[in-house]
Amino acid sequence: MADVKTTLKTVWNGNAKGNGTIKAPNLETDLAIPVALGGTGEGSEPKEMLIASATACFTMTLTGMLQMKKFPVDQILVDTESTNSKEDGFKINHSCQIVLSADATDEQVQSAYTVIGLADKGCAVGNMLRKADVQIVADGKVTVA
Repeated sequence: MADVKTTLKTVWNGNAKGNGTIKAPNLETDLAIPVALGGTGEGSEPKEMLIASATACFTMTLTGMLQMKKFPVDQILVDTESTNSKEDGFKINHSCQIVLSADATDEQVQSAYTVIGLADKGCAVGNMLRKADVQIVADGKVTVA
């Protein structure tokens, strides 16, 4: 695989009660320190962005795998929740719903469940996070439109 370069531009205004923006070629979002840490909470914070990255990677990996297998996908919905505690560490749970078109076969419906697990294992961001002891679980259901 060729080297991949990512460039971000960040501007921060003021102190902890200030705000900022972070920009990339296809991303622009507001930044703020969470209220619990003395900020305004009026923008994304690092953990939220990290979880969004893991969710985007899982969703795109799942989409690509379903496409390669020529599944008739109408929609993919992913709800992600994270928890962080001293006892259990950092956990991310992706719960997805794959909606296949009405012409999907029973075999495709059943195989789509397997693809969820494969996408979890194939997600590069999730795999990097696992190396940092983040526990990630992906599950879901498959329905037909």
